[in-house]
Amino acid sequence: MKKSAKKDESNQGLAATMFAQLMLPLAEIVRSDLRELVVTLGMQAVHAMVEQERTAICGPRYRHNRGRRATRGGSVPSELTLGGRKVKVRRPRVTGADGEIPLATWQHLVSADPLGDRMLEQMMIGVATRKYARSLEALPPELEERSTTKSSVSRRFVETTTRMMREWMERALGDLDLKAIFIDGIYFCDHVILIALGVDATGAKHVLGLWEGATENAPACRALLSNLTMRGVKSDRAMLFVIDGSGALRAAIRDVFGSRALVQRCQIHKLRNVLSHLPDKQHDIVRAAIRQAYKSARKETAKKQLENLARTIAKAHPSAAASIREGLDETLTMLALSLPNTLTRSFSTTNMIECLNDRVRTSTRRVKRWRGGEMILRWVTASVNEAARGFRRLKGHRDMPKLVAALDAHDARLDGRTKKADAVKNVA
Repeated sequence: MKKSAKKDESNQGLAATMFAQLMLPLAEIVRSDLRELVVTLGMQAVHAMVEQERTAICGPRYRHNRGRRATRGGSVPSELTLGGRKVKVRRPRVTGADGEIPLATWQHLVSADPLGDRMLEQMMIGVATRKYARSLEALPPELEERSTTKSSVSRRFVETTTRMMREWMERALGDLDLKAIFIDGIYFCDHVILIALGVDATGAKHVLGLWEGATENAPACRALLSNLTMRGVKSDRAMLFVIDGSGALRAAIRDVFGSRALVQRCQIHKLRNVLSHLPDKQHDIVRAAIRQAYKSARKETAKKQLENLARTIAKAHPSAAASIREGLDETLTMLALSLPNTLTRSFSTTNMIECLNDRVRTSTRRVKRWRGGEMILRWVTASVNEAARGFRRLKGHRDMPKLVAALDAHDARLDGRTKKADAVKNVA
């Protein structure tokens, strides 16, 4: 018995070895043309599914059926989307007494059209319209492709980005529990695109809106903020705004959000502004002093250090001293909230939205000619949508509940003042 069992095991092993050796040539053939094999089998499966539905409606071929209400109507040239292009195929037809009967299988195949999304993705990763066809996988020679020319790709890109822009500009924002908004502008020729980037209570980032203007002026900034409030951003509760120091943007925030807005001016922009008024030999000393002040644990300490620095350089460089004093309190807003260091650093500069702007510049760097604000908005919309796919929570997001508590305390103080003022009016 033992010898018989060993012999069976030996025979099975020999058979497995022989089978593997026989399959090796077939595997090499499949590997060399695997893509073509998969596409061919897929197209055959499509034809089989459509023909199966046609048989269910018309009955089997070459069989007489007096009760049937539809007949085969041959086939007509048609198209299907495959691998980022359209391919020509023959569409089977079914005709009845009232004309052609649509096949549900075919309708489903043509209703889902990923062609626009595929073209958009190729454009965002740097594929030129004239090289789009070369970026696609090869097809079997019997399939004739369409929609890969430069004009076709451009037309489809315009259609897709126009639809995307409309959806982004109209989507509701009321479900987002926003606690902070970064706003900055990016310039294209004579146009500026204002971008609003929001941070919710969990530290997640959301691109809220875009607005096009000739300059970063008060009307354009106010229009952006008004658009955000109309789409659901609440202006009756405390919100932290991080900006680069634009006076027009600050005025727009005050007009729309009033005293509920806490404004943090970017410390890096302020440092650059101060250094621009000083000779190169003093840059290192002043830069170190300002950075040391920004690292203070308390706002009062930082403010005192900066005021001392302004007095020190006022006689020799009055413009630099004036730059330090200008908007001083708003550069220290985060220090006044007494939050953890990591979270304070995240909201003390506009680095977060500057990184988004860099992604936009990277995606649009190949465009050599801008044909108006609409084209710019479409490209920026596509670029921020691409960048949003890689968003991570901001550094220090685990401490976001402390920022939420600080904003709630700010609301409570304002509500208390309002109630006190109302009480005084009632007494009077």
